[in-house]
Amino acid sequence: MLLNVRLESGYQYEGGEVVATSTVLKNIRIDQGKITKITDTGVPYEKHLDCYDADGRLLLPSFKEMHIHLDKTYYGGPWKAAATRKNGIFSMIELEQSLLLELLPTAQERAEKLIELILGYGSTFARSHCNIDPVVGLKNLEKLQLALANYSDKLGHEIVAFPQHGLLLSDSEGLIREAMQLGVTHVGGLDPTKVDGDMEKSLQTMVQIAADYQAGIDIHLHEGGETGLKAIRRLADLTEEAGLQGKVTISHAFALADLAPGADVDMANRLASLGISIASHVPNGKGVMPIPMLQEQNVNVMLGNDSITDHWSPFGIGDILHKAHRAAELYGWSSEYKLSRALSLATGGITPLNESGKQVWPKVGDEATAVLVPASCSAETVARLPKCDAVLYKGNVASGSLHGVKPNGKNPKMNG
Repeated sequence: MLLNVRLESGYQYEGGEVVATSTVLKNIRIDQGKITKITDTGVPYEKHLDCYDADGRLLLPSFKEMHIHLDKTYYGGPWKAAATRKNGIFSMIELEQSLLLELLPTAQERAEKLIELILGYGSTFARSHCNIDPVVGLKNLEKLQLALANYSDKLGHEIVAFPQHGLLLSDSEGLIREAMQLGVTHVGGLDPTKVDGDMEKSLQTMVQIAADYQAGIDIHLHEGGETGLKAIRRLADLTEEAGLQGKVTISHAFALADLAPGADVDMANRLASLGISIASHVPNGKGVMPIPMLQEQNVNVMLGNDSITDHWSPFGIGDILHKAHRAAELYGWSSEYKLSRALSLATGGITPLNESGKQVWPKVGDEATAVLVPASCSAETVARLPKCDAVLYKGNVASGSLHGVKPNGKNPKMNG
């Protein structure tokens, strides 16, 4: 039993506008990882159950980290800033010829520390890209899978076989296919024109591998301008031809920021019709990603931290809620209603209230995967970024702690 849990119950309106969020206190029973009962706090409950007091903290859906590189990071080791890119991405590919082998002995240890970090920030699901290249072969994948197995009771996951050194450039198709046979869920790709030098062949190869293994796709597409847009359009066509609707993600997709008014809506409608998702780290800089427009056209937008203290960037902190906060600040979502809806970017689309203010989460039968935060509502959570006091994954405490309440007066603590 989880006692005295604060749940959102509806919006408060003035002049037709949402001005506040109403909440109620409830008790929640959890059996075998699922919510089986939600009752008023005054309703008697079975005292022989393990009981933990939420003390009025707000229960929200846990977060989803949809673009991260758990297999290569400086995190957990000595501080080191990012490398200088004298020749853009090709400088980084050259650096990795030696760096990956240097990091390999501690790859599992660092991945586990990174998992602990994102768990502490409330993420109970991660889609991790994993280097598959001639330098490390499948060794990074082996280390990553061992790390994820050690956290299988705390974190759900997907793995993208990522040809960081170019699918064609590094001749990695055979390695990618081997990775797919080892349980990888998605085929990755990288800048088919700029890096691979042959957009058509690069995209065709990636899509064919995915089709052969009935897997998903998640491509890194940094290319901007018409080159990037051409790749997006062609990938959309190939997605439709291969019957991969709903299984394709374009990460970064910076070219979308270059679309003119009108053309942007047409592109978004095409992506939405094929169920092609966009994974963004909400970049700051000259090109502002059109996330509000994409959402208005029903494109699924997901968030990721991408690099966390590695040779690409020293700035990632591992907090997906912070990414939703950044989006809210960037796009001017400062009202109660818009802040409340911004939570969906961190949770993979789940919110306690639907757009009209009806409570839709949690319900009996839902998985008991959630966070408890010292906040009054979703809007405050997105705006003020409170610490996650407890993170639940299928009824287990994955991070933080809950204070027990026992009839004998003892108050045990359940820790993640």
